[in-house]
Amino acid sequence: MKHFAIIPVFFILPFGGTVARAQQTPGASSVQNPFLGSVPRGKASPGTLRLTLGEAVERGLRSNLGLLLNSEETKVARGNRWQALSRLLPVVEGTVSGSQQQINLDTMVGPNTLPPTFPTIAGPFHVFDARAYVSVPLLNLSALEGERSASHRVNSASYTYRDARDTVVLAVGNAYLMAVAGKARVDAVRAELTTAQALYQLALDREHAGLSPEIDTLRALVELKSRQENLLATENGYATEKLNLARVIGLPNSQAFELATTVPYRPMPTETLEEALAEAYQHRSDYQAATATVAAAQAQLRAAQADRYPTIGMNANWGDIGSPPSEAHQTYVIAGTLRIPIFQGRRVHGEVMAADARLRQAQDRLANLKQQIDYEVRTALMNLKTDASQVVVAETNTTLAAQTLEQARDRFASGVADNLEVVQAQQTVAQADETYIASLYRYNLSKLNLARAMGVAERDGLSFLGEKKP
Repeated sequence: MKHFAIIPVFFILPFGGTVARAQQTPGASSVQNPFLGSVPRGKASPGTLRLTLGEAVERGLRSNLGLLLNSEETKVARGNRWQALSRLLPVVEGTVSGSQQQINLDTMVGPNTLPPTFPTIAGPFHVFDARAYVSVPLLNLSALEGERSASHRVNSASYTYRDARDTVVLAVGNAYLMAVAGKARVDAVRAELTTAQALYQLALDREHAGLSPEIDTLRALVELKSRQENLLATENGYATEKLNLARVIGLPNSQAFELATTVPYRPMPTETLEEALAEAYQHRSDYQAATATVAAAQAQLRAAQADRYPTIGMNANWGDIGSPPSEAHQTYVIAGTLRIPIFQGRRVHGEVMAADARLRQAQDRLANLKQQIDYEVRTALMNLKTDASQVVVAETNTTLAAQTLEQARDRFASGVADNLEVVQAQQTVAQADETYIASLYRYNLSKLNLARAMGVAERDGLSFLGEKKP
């Protein structure tokens, strides 16, 4: 029997997203993205770490690569805002200079202008100048709107960072649930192997007693070897899933750990579609980020249009100048400036066109995101309802399959039937176990997807799974 591992496929969208429902794909690999990586913290501790789901989420929120990169993007947005703000703030500079000069006066007043007895060459002489310069923008509408645009982008980056935290909770939760499912598979296959060993021994004993043909023993042996092979593959899959979890949450290399949370089936009251949508539009950080991006694009358009307007400023300088420094005298200049754009080579026209196009793009993305949120919430609610029903059915099937195996075993032991029924019942039990484990994983993942779709993954994701924050 070939072992099929459930491989999660992540779709991290520009303004958030959800984890796609698990697929049974042999040999598939996850699509790489920053939220599947991390920056390890500290060193591996001796012994085996008991890692709960809450602790895994907490570690992920400290070390996940996607979150760390988003944090730096927030700093970039703040830096850009300070750059935009600098166009509205006074600029003060100071200079100290000393020079030795010799001047030809004819070049300044014109040849043959000075009296014949007046020397045309002045100097050499020393000049010392210590001066402060001040430039104050009094009215610059373009710079004002540019700063407003940058402020909105800071807000957008902050909301994007919050959305990244929700994404980390989803990524860590999915990786932990995958590991929990892997551990459950290992336990199930070990139990199946124990049963297969007992049934093989029963067939062998009956063969030696002359009560069963050799083919019954061979069937039981084939089934036993199949379970042994399946156990090796399942244990390898579980080890890989633990490595994936360690990568997502930034555990130190070679840190031994075991899962301390089992995440069993817990029914949860489903919200109505209207309630879920209202909460999503209120709490989805990616939706708020997209709204802030639209506001930033609107301000940037106004900034481009304001480049056509006059600007008013003031320039002043004050200092001492003289030769030598001990004889320097105070001088100053205060000047007001009015800059009136007349012809700028269609530069402003081009900037306005580009800013208007970026605004329309931002508005289209916001409209699309609103539809996407509606889709994600509806899908999450439908999946949650369906997965809950599948878990109940799968749990019933595991009980029925176990009863079938027990009856087939009794019939074989009594000599009423050969062990073909037993082998088929064993395979039915294995299939029922896998179906239950997969359905439970999908159900718990649907809870996280619903929390993510509603924008409350960090706040309520653990409680949706019946866990408490550490």
